[in-house]
Amino acid sequence: MIRKLTGVVSCLLLLVAADARAFEIDYDPRRPQELRPCDTHLERGRREEASACYVQLLERSSSGIVRAEAAWRLHDVRRANELFREILGSAPQATYERIRWGHLFLQTHQHAQAAELFREALEIAPDDAYAKLGLARVLAERFEGGARPLVEQVLERDDAIIPAHLLSARMYLEEGKYEQADAALARAKRLISQQRYAPLEVDSLRAALAAARGRAPDRWLRDIQRYNPGYGRVYEQLAHFEIMRRRYREATELLRQAVAAEPDLWSAHAELGLNLLRLGNIDEARAHLTTAYSGDPYSPIIVNSLRLLDRLDEFTLITRSVEGRNGPVQLRLRLHNSEARALEPYVLELTRAAIETFAQRYRFTLKEPVTLELFPDHDDFAVRVAALPGIGLLGVTFGYVIAMDSPSGRPRGEFHWGSTLWHELAHVFTLEATDHRVPRWLSEGISVFEEWRTGPTPGVAVPPEFIQALQENKLLPIEDLDSGFIRPSYPTQIRVSYVQSGLVCLFIEQRWGFERLVSLLQQFTDDVSTAQAIERGLGIAPAAFDRQFNAFVRQRFITTLASFEEWRNAYAAAQRAVEQEDWDEAIQAARRATTLYPEHVGPGSPALLLARALDKAGKRSEAVAALQEYRAAGGWDPGALRELARWLDDAGRESEATEVLATLNFVDPLNPEIHAELGERWLSAAQPEKALREFRVLQALPNVDLPVAHFGAARALRALGDHEHSRRELIDALAAAPHFRPAQALLLQTIEERGAP
Repeated sequence: MIRKLTGVVSCLLLLVAADARAFEIDYDPRRPQELRPCDTHLERGRREEASACYVQLLERSSSGIVRAEAAWRLHDVRRANELFREILGSAPQATYERIRWGHLFLQTHQHAQAAELFREALEIAPDDAYAKLGLARVLAERFEGGARPLVEQVLERDDAIIPAHLLSARMYLEEGKYEQADAALARAKRLISQQRYAPLEVDSLRAALAAARGRAPDRWLRDIQRYNPGYGRVYEQLAHFEIMRRRYREATELLRQAVAAEPDLWSAHAELGLNLLRLGNIDEARAHLTTAYSGDPYSPIIVNSLRLLDRLDEFTLITRSVEGRNGPVQLRLRLHNSEARALEPYVLELTRAAIETFAQRYRFTLKEPVTLELFPDHDDFAVRVAALPGIGLLGVTFGYVIAMDSPSGRPRGEFHWGSTLWHELAHVFTLEATDHRVPRWLSEGISVFEEWRTGPTPGVAVPPEFIQALQENKLLPIEDLDSGFIRPSYPTQIRVSYVQSGLVCLFIEQRWGFERLVSLLQQFTDDVSTAQAIERGLGIAPAAFDRQFNAFVRQRFITTLASFEEWRNAYAAAQRAVEQEDWDEAIQAARRATTLYPEHVGPGSPALLLARALDKAGKRSEAVAALQEYRAAGGWDPGALRELARWLDDAGRESEATEVLATLNFVDPLNPEIHAELGERWLSAAQPEKALREFRVLQALPNVDLPVAHFGAARALRALGDHEHSRRELIDALAAAPHFRPAQALLLQTIEERGAP
């Protein structure tokens, strides 16, 4: 393993030539003393003196590690890489040098290779604290849960290791645990003073802690400026934590200060560009990303973001106005040219309904236009939201800007884009009503709660991983719930935390009433902790809240918890019976599974097995009832709903079938068959406006029967009394298919009517 990585790593780094001016302090006591005078110049902001010093070491030092570090500080990453490779080639068991090489990878955006080097170092020296901290930093930057145990291992063995306290404080700050962050920084500050290291990093984090507590960080900023007037990284650090709290405007101003103080701090230019994108400021974002690229041309985030900006020409920007609580709200829809006409009516319908619903429920008036961006290429969406933790990769809200996958960004039926849009629009209200102070758990919880209560697919849908986490006592205390989103400790914890947060809101509604949920949200118009908000808004201590919530959720799922293993067995038996076409056994097993756990309406729900088995057994009416119960619980599988509509038609319940099919537009809006069928149904139901919308969407889709689409639109327009445009649609239908008899007949009738006295 060691030989393999060290043999190929130079090829990897030859592709990366980061010229980032940011530097980090090496607190490892093994750092060669020859480097200390140069380091001091750099830390004090004497950059010319530092460069001269490092040049001299690079040219004259006989030490390979000194020369590698000097090349690194001189931003010659290629040379530094070659020197590290030479060192490990001649000393394959070298530990410190391997760790430093890992940090070079970290600076050049290659976390996987950095982690491999740190693991190699631990193979050689299992107790090396700095190797553990290197690996912990990789995990922390990826927002993975394994970082904290590694840091704790290091501190248990030696409490005097500075970077362990700094990394611990950083993670506590990201998780909103300010008391713990304060203690870690106090210890780090004492150690830095004792060991005579530069205070820049610890003071930057102390400034961030002050800002997080709603206090002015001026004291720490003054200290940093006295030590190094050109240290722009402090503002970059402050911005990082503002971004973690989703306060993008504040972060933007801090990043402007960062690049003003240190114009060649390329990472700050990159983050400023990304943050301006989050705020919808495309042109200025491009300028800063271009600047960042000039100094760090191989950062994947920078390169991919610039490529995405180039592809924005493929999008249509549509401006519309919808009625808000106190007047019109401007909407900006950025939709891909290939699907803009097809998606626009449904995006507008949902957005209008959501704005009206949330404005009334949360008593907040939107103050700026709302921008909605839907990306048909999931990779573009991933780039758009790069470097944010716990986003779930479906949608993300940056205040008044929403970015998400479009329906074509995922395989058909894989996600409910309408519920995703509803979820994200709820974030607009919770974030803006609190000036982005609302904690992550409450904003996500309200969005999930609103999906269940008011969204296009209502119903409290709960996945099996939540039941398992509840069974294993893995739910988090309310004060610590944010950490489940930011740094999960087990693979499904992010999803579990979404569901837990939604159930917390449901519990509050049922225990105190919906208005108290609104009151709790309003507590965060000030800088308060979750504990303070719970006590003020609900009149209960957090520990008591946790006990009552635990009792509530266990009572709600009492049957499922007591019979979870039986549910698994019944579910598996139903699957086997369906495969064997043993319909009686499938009905019995699937019915038992749905009775024990009715909230499981996700992919592969036993409710779908039950409906299929009932239908195959000749019990169609029971199959219809099973799918209706599934749908009422929040199920939305498009194939199942189309089957339900067909069965309802067969039973003579056409209006119910039409209503079921109409909901599929918020799951599968690019399916031409649905639009053609709905258009005909709405015409038959004497609702020509709805019919016209479906036929217009059908016309906008590729590879459709255009004569049918134009003929449908012609009949809808005729029913609306617009005979001139109806005639044009008939002409378009015949232009596409000259012998299309229905269009010929209607056109002839139209001509005769025009000629009648």
